[in-house]
Amino acid sequence: MNAPSPDTQKNMANAIRALSMDAVQKANSGHPGLPMGAADVATVLFTRFMNFDASDPHWPDRDRFILSAGHGSMLIYSLLYLTGYRDMALEDLKNFRQLGSKTAGHPEYGHAAGIETTTGPLGQGIANAVGFAIAERHLAARFGDELVNHKTYVLAGDGCLMEGISQEAITLAGHLKLNHLIMLWDDNGISIDGKVSMSDSTDQVARFKSANWNVTSVDGHDTAEIAAALQAAQSSDKPSMIACKTIIGFGAPTKQGTAATHGSPLGAEEIAGARKALGWNHAPFHVPDDILNAWRDAGSRGIQMRKDWEQRLASSTHKAEFSRVASGGLPANFDEVISNYKKELAKNPPWIATRNSSQNALDVINAAVPETIGGSADLTGSNNTKSKDLKPLNAADYGGRYVYYGIREHGMAAAMNGMALHGGVIPYGGTFLVFTDYCRPSIRLAALMGIRSIFVMTHDSIGLGEDGPTHQPVEHLAALRVIPNLRTFRPCDAVETAECWQLALQNATGPAVLALTRQKLKPARLAYSAKNLCALGAYEIAPSAKKSKAVIFASGSEVEIAMEAKATLDKAGTPTRVVSVPSMELFEKQSKAYKEKLLGAEKIRIAIEAGVAQGWNRFIGNDGVFIGMNTFGASAPAEDLYKHFGITAKTVIKAAKR
Repeated sequence: MNAPSPDTQKNMANAIRALSMDAVQKANSGHPGLPMGAADVATVLFTRFMNFDASDPHWPDRDRFILSAGHGSMLIYSLLYLTGYRDMALEDLKNFRQLGSKTAGHPEYGHAAGIETTTGPLGQGIANAVGFAIAERHLAARFGDELVNHKTYVLAGDGCLMEGISQEAITLAGHLKLNHLIMLWDDNGISIDGKVSMSDSTDQVARFKSANWNVTSVDGHDTAEIAAALQAAQSSDKPSMIACKTIIGFGAPTKQGTAATHGSPLGAEEIAGARKALGWNHAPFHVPDDILNAWRDAGSRGIQMRKDWEQRLASSTHKAEFSRVASGGLPANFDEVISNYKKELAKNPPWIATRNSSQNALDVINAAVPETIGGSADLTGSNNTKSKDLKPLNAADYGGRYVYYGIREHGMAAAMNGMALHGGVIPYGGTFLVFTDYCRPSIRLAALMGIRSIFVMTHDSIGLGEDGPTHQPVEHLAALRVIPNLRTFRPCDAVETAECWQLALQNATGPAVLALTRQKLKPARLAYSAKNLCALGAYEIAPSAKKSKAVIFASGSEVEIAMEAKATLDKAGTPTRVVSVPSMELFEKQSKAYKEKLLGAEKIRIAIEAGVAQGWNRFIGNDGVFIGMNTFGASAPAEDLYKHFGITAKTVIKAAKR
């Protein structure tokens, strides 16, 4: 599309400014400064460079736009309305920040087409964009440029660049030479407290250059400079950062360039002054037909590109497989693959750590599900996330399926989210369970968005031993289980581990954490079951031959302890059953009748987990006994620690007798 005339382009940008300040004013809440300041940048990007089709917003080869500075959400909402996305009407802008509205305070994935990710926690969008760019390059290597060849654009603010996650993200992107990633920095020099110079003096241009990015600085209100920089970025050999010097709240006569425009309505008087200064003599929320039509032309600019792509897909030998992975569906034989693997495990039950069980399962899964992309935050040999056939994904070979993320737990988790959001790949990545603290914001956002990111978290208890309490998770399982829409799996052996992987991969509407042991575990599931028992969340893994007087609930490594205690209690005349609880979340999804039957009515009720007690009252009630942790751990061999903290079969037996 040719550049609109200077006057038209000016008015198109002013339409964004007007809609943004009107919506914030009507809601009496919001952030008008960024949309008003970045309007010129966004106008050039969307009218001349973004390849998209507003009438088909899910076209797989569209360019992606990510608003990392999510507080400026009226920028993306205005763009979606102006370019003609069907599910973003003017009425939605008028309902900005209202209950049930698509136009939430910060952009939320799934609320409206064109919102590629949920942003707001600053820096997340940058790291998501890195994941989008990784997925794009990988899929291009797999299916060819004729099917996958698009850009990822991300608009970030000063706050995004101050957040630590941004450093993890930009250095990874530079290392991987993700040349289809283009960042627009809204360099307005203002944060909530005032001038950025009060808190930061980083030379961002030098910072990005040192991270192996191409960097250009432009006047963010000079459309020719913006366009020239974006044009140069199209053929870059590495990621590009365009530093756009802007004036926050551009057009507000007394508040522009100040923190007063950042996070508050401008007020009626200031808005009237802005209308006069901008030459925008139109009623609130009104965009003249000529300006709206110019925007709609921009929104339809990609129709022919999309049709041409559809023809290439129709004639491609990759059509069926590309369509499958783009839809998020697993291979048709996936369940059969898992079933056959479980049969093999039943023949030779392995006595190994569940982290090793996970790697063995991945050897099977990754061979059958070619869209998985694994990785680890510098703990590959500990997390066991690299199956035998995976090759590294790097700047020399984007076709690889294993990312060496380095010591970047937070950046890894957020990049995984970006990969999942992009589609066509299923990301999983590993670190130690204790470092879910570093990943938690990204795990939470994955749950909020309802996307399939799989977090492989090993060394899941004091069972990791000598590394001590800094590395021994105690409160982490409980903390993860309270995140809505997150499934936390803690399998007890190889069979449960395979089943938990199956469940994690089958759930396309939410993330999963697999909590896995360092220490070896005795196999508990010795007979083949066609049914995925872990799908029940909790199930009777060792029934009582007689009417049971005691019930022991346990997860993961502590199922072995429960089984040992049961054997002794049975012999002592206290018939006992053991319930394995690999997923509390899935248990709560079962029928009331199933839950009541499984919980039972035994008076002797014990739960065992090498973590804190929170969550286990659901199983044992207020009168039951919990055997676990109520302090931090210690540095010692695992066997000594279990004895020291009383997480043993002897403790269980004593509790039952009491």
